[in-house]
Amino acid sequence: MSDFVKAVAIRAIRTFAQGMLGALGTTVAGVTEVDWLGAASIGATAAIISVLMAVAGGLPEANGELPESIE
Repeated sequence: MSDFVKAVAIRAIRTFAQGMLGALGTTVAGVTEVDWLGAASIGATAAIISVLMAVAGGLPEANGELPESIE
């Protein structure tokens, strides 16, 4: 696995977690009352956007390396 793919995967996972935390932080509900599906949906959307942005513009963490199909 290339450095680019690893960096994109790490960034997508972190972005997913941050998106879920942001969604969960907007409620004052208990654990059983949280809209987990909605929070996961927000996290997944953020992760997809993160991957698309990385493919479009590269990642500083990967030393500017782009996938071979884009170079």
